[in-house]
Amino acid sequence: MIDKPNLEVGIAGIKLKNPVMTASGTFGYGQEYTPFVDLNRLGAIILKGITLKPKKGNPPPRIIETPSGMLNAIGLQNVGVEILIKEKLPYLKKFNTPVIINISGDTIEEYMELVRRLEEVSKEMGVAGLEVNISCPNVKKGGMTWGTEAKATYKIVSTIRKVTTLPLIVKLTPNVTDIKIIAQAAEEAGADALSLINTLVGMAVDIDSRKPKLANVSGGLSGPAIKPVALWMVWQVFQTVNIPIIGIGGIIKVEDALEFIIAGARAIEIGTANLVNPQTTVEIIEGIEKYLMENNIKDINELVGSMKI
Repeated sequence: MIDKPNLEVGIAGIKLKNPVMTASGTFGYGQEYTPFVDLNRLGAIILKGITLKPKKGNPPPRIIETPSGMLNAIGLQNVGVEILIKEKLPYLKKFNTPVIINISGDTIEEYMELVRRLEEVSKEMGVAGLEVNISCPNVKKGGMTWGTEAKATYKIVSTIRKVTTLPLIVKLTPNVTDIKIIAQAAEEAGADALSLINTLVGMAVDIDSRKPKLANVSGGLSGPAIKPVALWMVWQVFQTVNIPIIGIGGIIKVEDALEFIIAGARAIEIGTANLVNPQTTVEIIEGIEKYLMENNIKDINELVGSMKI
């Protein structure tokens, strides 16, 4: 049995002590989880999605449970980049875990201004990289429209690439005919890594009122229900691109995380599970280490894409 396997992985030039990251929108700005999780244990923290200006998000109700998951239509509610810089990022500097900022915008110009601002403060505030959200399904502008067509994906990613030296992780939507084409466009445009998948579009109906259960009508489906879809898409993209992949979708236990890694993900993000069990991330880190030891695997990187067909 291996005594102490290597859990370190590299994503987009960012060194992670292990492959377990938090998914944007499910871990707040980090501080909310410190009573429950030692942030120093995590591979990386991806913060709640940020926009140039503060956003109120969609009206409630905007979260409902579904079988094996949940629908959300938060609508990217956030404090805006200036409050993030002044009030949120300083707290995270005391931890030795990379902080990645998930970014969104209604227009290319908004993305550019947001990225330039984060580039300016990146060294001072400890911003390790950017996760570019081109896949949010529950906003009226921007959002998923950037990520459902290859030309649009190429345009937004290549434009952002020109105005920043920070590592770029592009977050892909599953709501497409062929995710491989979108992944290739993002890679060709200058993405350093890809994260997939974001939520699937769905809805629920109240049969008594005959109205949608979400005020926004539709929302993003997440949780264990989407894991088979996410795994399939990670496997497809792994065979298509040459940049690292981060797997997301329905990961609630170590076996889920290992499936994604074997299918080709270099790292994984924990999302909805954080809302159920705040210690899911640490439990999965410990579970991965135990699995490697029991299977005499010296390095987590040996497991990436090791699926046998």
